[in-house]
Amino acid sequence: MKSAKFYYGWVIVGLAMISMSFWFGVRSTFSVFFVALIDHFQWSRAEAAGAQSIAMLVYMIMAPIIGTLVDRIGPRKTILPGIFLLGLGFLLCTQIRSLFQFYLFFGVIVGVGVTCLSIAPFTVLLAHWFEHRRGTANGLASIGIGTGILFFVPLMQYLISVKGWQFAYLIFGFLVLMIPLPLSAFFLRHTPKELGLLPDGEMLKRIEETDLKKVAETGMVGLPSKRDEMSYQDILKNPRFWGLLLFPSLVSFGAYFIIVHHVKYLTDLGVERSWAASLFAGIGALSGGFRFFWGWLSDRTGREIAFTLGMVCFTLGVLFLLLFETFRITPILYLFAACFGSGWGATAPLFMSIAADLYKGRNFGWIYGTLEGVLGIGAALGAYVGGAIFDRTGSYFWGFILIMIFNLISIPLVWLVAPRKFRRIGYLSQ
Repeated sequence: MKSAKFYYGWVIVGLAMISMSFWFGVRSTFSVFFVALIDHFQWSRAEAAGAQSIAMLVYMIMAPIIGTLVDRIGPRKTILPGIFLLGLGFLLCTQIRSLFQFYLFFGVIVGVGVTCLSIAPFTVLLAHWFEHRRGTANGLASIGIGTGILFFVPLMQYLISVKGWQFAYLIFGFLVLMIPLPLSAFFLRHTPKELGLLPDGEMLKRIEETDLKKVAETGMVGLPSKRDEMSYQDILKNPRFWGLLLFPSLVSFGAYFIIVHHVKYLTDLGVERSWAASLFAGIGALSGGFRFFWGWLSDRTGREIAFTLGMVCFTLGVLFLLLFETFRITPILYLFAACFGSGWGATAPLFMSIAADLYKGRNFGWIYGTLEGVLGIGAALGAYVGGAIFDRTGSYFWGFILIMIFNLISIPLVWLVAPRKFRRIGYLSQ
């Protein structure tokens, strides 16, 4: 069977990439606004950081809801109001006069709005458009996470330095309303069936009725199977579902432990702050390229193999960071950046793809939203436990050891979850 010359699913991938860049741009620029607001209002660090904690809590609550709404009422009715709310939240942030307003405007309004541009709704959406190229599509889309760090952090820092934090919030709000809002309004589509297609661009109208029956029986590309119709009760009773929640949360614990604490760790060891920040930017850029690579590789070798290799890289990166305390030479930091950046890149595209392989169906929005909520818990614990271990011991040593143990535990968990047994890779014809 011939496929369309250009498959519209790649437009959806582009929208997802842009949206995720804004999502992670909001997350990563908080540290820039954090410093500016503390200087302006003289709040304590704990008070100011409370806004980010509220935003993360809101995300954990809203991700399952948003994911469910995408499949129940469609992406346009879910994502477009969220983008508008995000832009409004940033415009309201220009009028912050009190800590309560900061919590309300950023923590709640921005927190709800940005969830609609996050990985949660777009994982659900991309699951409809791709089957055998799912890893590649998810990898391309999640490049937006790295570009969000690269683009928005220096831009907001520059705007704050030149015009102040109110002006930076104003520009951020305008960018939200001028870029993802009109693009989503014009190009967002729910499923390939709206265009007479099956996932990956196969032409639905060319398939005979007998072929449809055969595909439905075998679980091949694009058509429902019995596992797509699992009830919430069946899902919750399935050990595989709990494995799916556990292994990403173990990895997110380590990822956010490193993201939050590694710059302070390096500056404590005599590394210049600007150099450490530049290293972080480089890690973000490297992870973006590897997100595509790991997604592409997982389509060809299997999710388990790609994830295993990614976690080996991640763990080596943590090991090099730990070794820097003893051998304070610059090459070790480059090895840390290379290994951690590449390994971190395996997280988002493989979390997205494995979840869709296992549970794509009418309840997938709720499933992946729940996964994102649990990931948020792992991330929050990683950031907190890192600080608690240092406060108690005066060192990050045992924290780094814990990260490596969690990473190594996650590898056999993925093999037990076994997405290879559920992937739909069949073609109707070539």
